[in-house]
Amino acid sequence: MRRSLLRGGLGIAISVVSLYLVLRQVDLAAVGRVLGSAAPGWVLGVTACISIDVLCRTVRWQGLLAPIQRVRFVPVLGYLLVGYLANNVLPARLGELVRSHYLGDRENMSRATTLGTIVVERVVDTAVLVAIASAAILLLHVRGVVASAVLVGLGITGLLIVGLAAALVAHRLPYADRAVAAVERWPTVISLAGRLRGGLAVAGRPRTVAVAVGWSVVAWSATVVGFAAAGQAVGVELTWGQAALLAAGVSLATAIPAGPGYLGTFELAAVQIAAVFGVGADPAVALAVLVHAVILVLTSVGGAVALLLLGWRRKAGVAAMAPSAR
Repeated sequence: MRRSLLRGGLGIAISVVSLYLVLRQVDLAAVGRVLGSAAPGWVLGVTACISIDVLCRTVRWQGLLAPIQRVRFVPVLGYLLVGYLANNVLPARLGELVRSHYLGDRENMSRATTLGTIVVERVVDTAVLVAIASAAILLLHVRGVVASAVLVGLGITGLLIVGLAAALVAHRLPYADRAVAAVERWPTVISLAGRLRGGLAVAGRPRTVAVAVGWSVVAWSATVVGFAAAGQAVGVELTWGQAALLAAGVSLATAIPAGPGYLGTFELAAVQIAAVFGVGADPAVALAVLVHAVILVLTSVGGAVALLLLGWRRKAGVAAMAPSAR
């Protein structure tokens, strides 16, 4: 509990600092005028693109869950949206824990196992994002802070992949038996680790991972189109390479544990990246706010509807099942 509070407080602090850095660069009245004159047709285009992105993410998570348990598309969409809604109101991406808990309870799956599939999903997502950003940097010949940040992301992605691989083969590593013996006095820890590894094990299925990567590419392609459409809506002409770098860079920035809804980090990243293309801070913030608002509205409304339809409490039949499934 104390760790969650610390993480949440740190996330809120990061958002406050990010917002300060953004606000000191922009004229809010000018940003308001740009948003007020946004073309409705292009705004609808942004909404359609973000909707496609969410649907693709649903199929991806459903595929990662499939080797463990088959879950229908509509409930998976609901669980995903509930998690996104939680991310919008809780700091530090705590919504990922909420959706693992929510799906686990309602589908009688171990929450630790469900969280394991989300970890794999995050690694796949980060790898695809870094690949898109790297390709955009090479295409646009970008240098400086943005390029350095993507290189750092590339390094972190490598570490994530190595860490995931190590988790899958941990039982075969030298001295693994000694580590197990050391924690045998805490059987709950061993049990939780085993269930978490059950979710991580989907990363050991090449076809499952390949399909997840494919859906990630489709999802992020839709988001890239959405950023390009948002640019058109506020009068900023973006090439496909610029839209790709903007979408990937902003999304990578939201991986930083910030405040609710990634407020601040989303906009600050957009301003810094758009400056590379010669786009001023005011239109860059307007573009970012437009995309961010569409994402928040869609996921918040969708999450609220999912809660109304699915309910928060477990069904009686599920609640009565054996606790060992947890």
